[in-house]
Amino acid sequence: MSQVDIAAPVVLVRPLPRARTSAGMALVLGGLVFQTFGAAMAAVLFPRAGAAGIVTLRLAISAVVLLALCRPRVRGYRRADWAVVVGFGVAIAGMNMLFYQSIARIPLGAAVTLEVLGPLVLSVVTARQAASWLWAGLALAGVALLGRGGFEQLDPAGIAFALGAAALWAAYILLSARTGSHFPKADGLALAMGVAATLALPIGIADAGSSLLDPVTLGLGALVALLSSVVPYTLELLALRKLPSSTFAILVSLTPAVAATAGYLVLGQSLNAADLIAIALVVTASAGAVRSSRPAVGT
Repeated sequence: MSQVDIAAPVVLVRPLPRARTSAGMALVLGGLVFQTFGAAMAAVLFPRAGAAGIVTLRLAISAVVLLALCRPRVRGYRRADWAVVVGFGVAIAGMNMLFYQSIARIPLGAAVTLEVLGPLVLSVVTARQAASWLWAGLALAGVALLGRGGFEQLDPAGIAFALGAAALWAAYILLSARTGSHFPKADGLALAMGVAATLALPIGIADAGSSLLDPVTLGLGALVALLSSVVPYTLELLALRKLPSSTFAILVSLTPAVAATAGYLVLGQSLNAADLIAIALVVTASAGAVRSSRPAVGT
């Protein structure tokens, strides 16, 4: 670590307003719940149109809905603004394609556990305080405990896809925050979703063909799009206007805990003592990250 330049100006810090922090945390949690159930429903649809086909339906329908609701203007932006929104769209398309390919090969819980490593690494890299490293380490311990035993038995391709999705999830967080600062309301998200859908369409058509036009598949795909993209991405974009990226990255480490809880409540999957300890570690780390966030004034 380099020594502090004593001639550098002192930057005052202050806690995030409690109401703003609480609202940001609620938005993140809401997004996680929608995404978890949306991913579970998408996996059920894979026999109908394949992983790439379901991703394409999800992104295309999401783009149509968001563009129709937001009606974003396309004039008056700089080249740098468009670079941000295009990069955001690439991250969305790549993250979803890789993650869906992963859950087509390995269990949802394992894929989510591996994918969340991206935001956790981001939280460490962008941390400004020693406390942030502590909370990130605690969250990582919880995620590792949830994914204990069995990773070595998983399909290597599924693991690789999940880790690729993890890297793109970290990029998604950073680009979502930047998009929110460059574009008003959810306009940037709508434009980025249009980019993502455009990139996914050739892959989905090549993989699924005419099955994408099946009325039942289209209807269920619309529901997946609402649960997995439209609602959670909008909530996350709003959350990143209230929380620093490092805090947001630790909060999303709750994803495996949400998935494990949903599996218990909806699918009847058992939770043993180790699972409960892991969930407690992740929840504690996320709560600690929120309480200790201290962004610099003017940032």
